[in-house]
Amino acid sequence: MKKLPLLLTFVFLSVMVMAQERAITSTGDEVILYDDGTWTYADGDKVDNEEIPLNPQSFKKAPGNTFLLKSKVFNVGFYINPSKWSFEKANSNEDAEYELQLKGQDLYGMVITEKTEIPIETMRYIAIENARDIAPDIRIVEEEYRMVNGTKVLKLKLHGTMQGIKLAYYSYYYSNPNGTVQYVTYTSQSLMGTYEQEIEGLLNGFVVLD
Repeated sequence: MKKLPLLLTFVFLSVMVMAQERAITSTGDEVILYDDGTWTYADGDKVDNEEIPLNPQSFKKAPGNTFLLKSKVFNVGFYINPSKWSFEKANSNEDAEYELQLKGQDLYGMVITEKTEIPIETMRYIAIENARDIAPDIRIVEEEYRMVNGTKVLKLKLHGTMQGIKLAYYSYYYSNPNGTVQYVTYTSQSLMGTYEQEIEGLLNGFVVLD
């Protein structure tokens, strides 16, 4: 996220969209302006050009994650804590393989798999485009690579607004020659801090199977 300079170096043509202000720069880029004075590119490809850092910490599945949910699309699995999480084959999203929910809570998860290999560097753009279908003002608020159970994944936190509801996504992305997975969790932005430990516990159950 970038701060608006005191003296603008480009000319804005503005329209109001869902409490954010969209504008066009003199170079033709569309941006979204926020009330706190920050802005981001409306085009997800230009969210940031900085190199994504690798977290030096190693992440492993929690001891309570005893049930292995296997993908039927390619060789990945998801260790979950069955006393905390319920799951079922996806029925509300045709692109997903499984849907999950923290029992009795407003925290949800989704496993989206496909047999096509996609470079992990490309996944951040795909994630933005997918999320933009629901929240047009979606933006990355945190990103890094992580080593999870010995496998390098991309971690993204995204924030966006859908019909006035502030949504937060916290997800892992991975791809190999056998396929690609988006391991997505989502809730409201106001609840993200409350659920972050549960989210980490779920996502860190991701494994690549032999």
